[in-house]
Amino acid sequence: MDACPAYSGGMRVAVISESFLPTISGVTTSVCKVLDELRRLGHDALVIAPSGAPAEYAGFPVHTVPALSYRQFPVGLPNPRVLKLLADFGPDVLHAASPFLLGAQGIAAARRLGVPSVAVFQTDVAGYARRNHLGQATRLAWRFVKWVHDGADLTLVPSEASMAALGRVGVPRLARWTRGVDLAGYHPNHRRHPLAVALRDRLAPNGEVVIGYVGRIAPEKQVERLRALRGVPGISIALVGDGPSTPLVARALAGLPVTWLGRLAGEELAHAYAAFDVFVHAGTEETFGQTLQEAHAAGLPVVAPRAGGPIDLVEHGVDGFLFTPDDDHDLRRHVAALVADGPLRHRMGEAGRRAVLGRSWENVCATLFDHYGTVIDEGLSRRAETLVPLAQRR
Repeated sequence: MDACPAYSGGMRVAVISESFLPTISGVTTSVCKVLDELRRLGHDALVIAPSGAPAEYAGFPVHTVPALSYRQFPVGLPNPRVLKLLADFGPDVLHAASPFLLGAQGIAAARRLGVPSVAVFQTDVAGYARRNHLGQATRLAWRFVKWVHDGADLTLVPSEASMAALGRVGVPRLARWTRGVDLAGYHPNHRRHPLAVALRDRLAPNGEVVIGYVGRIAPEKQVERLRALRGVPGISIALVGDGPSTPLVARALAGLPVTWLGRLAGEELAHAYAAFDVFVHAGTEETFGQTLQEAHAAGLPVVAPRAGGPIDLVEHGVDGFLFTPDDDHDLRRHVAALVADGPLRHRMGEAGRRAVLGRSWENVCATLFDHYGTVIDEGLSRRAETLVPLAQRR
């Protein structure tokens, strides 16, 4: 499938992202994959990101703005340079990744310049307020989300749950856009790789079933809920990632057979997935759930809550289980069923692999670039409509 044939080799895309390297997150991964595909297809791009980012990526310049640190994440602050950078670059379209403060400014600047914009909803800001019982702040958070996305020509959402949530608060112009997955990097065959075998021997020296988690160790991920697995026989728990909740999770899982693998990327991360038997995600605020896709690509059954993005990614009873949110007993029951049944793990892992075979980053970015083309064409049409009356008056 060719990406946006009408603009092949010619699009100029400004990407403004709330998260970028060296910070590792789902937003960062998505943006990097989009930039890789833009480069491969011969398009041009510019990146605006919080301070600390590298000066270039995939041959594209990266411009940074001042940021403050929040829960170990840099948060980009609005800056007068944004408007000038966009004006000087002259993009055909603005891609706002998980827009918050910086992204909101980028969308407003694009509108001022007459540049169409696509906003990608990836972070459940309102969910954070709700989880922390902030009451009125939850309603204010949704109002802020709506205000940001109202300015965009199109908002792309990763799941049916996100589509429904944004629709309820009146965000207009919504479309689905999923995320891609590295089908070669995450593959069941990697289980035979010597480094994966060595890691598995370390995690399961007595043949234990390895329960794996990959992601931030942060409040919204609710990793501490793995304490529900206390007493399940024959398991080993492996945690990949770090973050501000590490001390809390360590206390909650004290006495369980846990191995902390820290933050991993690239081949090391692929080997970690290959050493797991079951993948578990306990957080209920995922707008998508990229690590669930990666686990399926690696041939693993997935256990996740029946909430948000996982509902679209896990077919209950086929490639994993969806447990009742906030029900630790249900979480434990489904994990225990997989621990006790090797053939079931194998069947569900194979089904998970089949489920993601159509989600290569090439295919997913082709859909994204089609969305770019749509808003570009609509912008050109609007411009032409405004010029016609002017020509008639002359």
